[in-house]
Amino acid sequence: MHKKVYYNSACPICKAGIESQRQHLERCGVDDIEWIDVHTNPKAIAEVNSSLEQVRERLHVKDSDGAISTGIDAFIHLWRQSPKQRWLAKLLQFPVIRQLAQAAYNGFAKLLYRWNRLLKHW
Repeated sequence: MHKKVYYNSACPICKAGIESQRQHLERCGVDDIEWIDVHTNPKAIAEVNSSLEQVRERLHVKDSDGAISTGIDAFIHLWRQSPKQRWLAKLLQFPVIRQLAQAAYNGFAKLLYRWNRLLKHW
């Protein structure tokens, strides 16, 4: 089983971020990730045991063992794949820094989700 990233392309900020991360990883030779857009493939959420709204709000990654990471943990998982971003993943492993990053991500994700709903992106 390969890794899968579940993201929401209906959010223009999310889409741009994922496209950038995807291109970066592909340039680094990482080619074992399946990128799943839940906006165009909403039934795929069954693979992560989350609601469509949860996946719209937060990035989800399913690793090759089937473990699911969400939010900042999902980004940490992706950053570990990239030689140029491993330092960031390592930095976020420190408990206080990880807690701050998680709080910042969750707050931003909630605001971004509300903004997208307000603009009727879905």
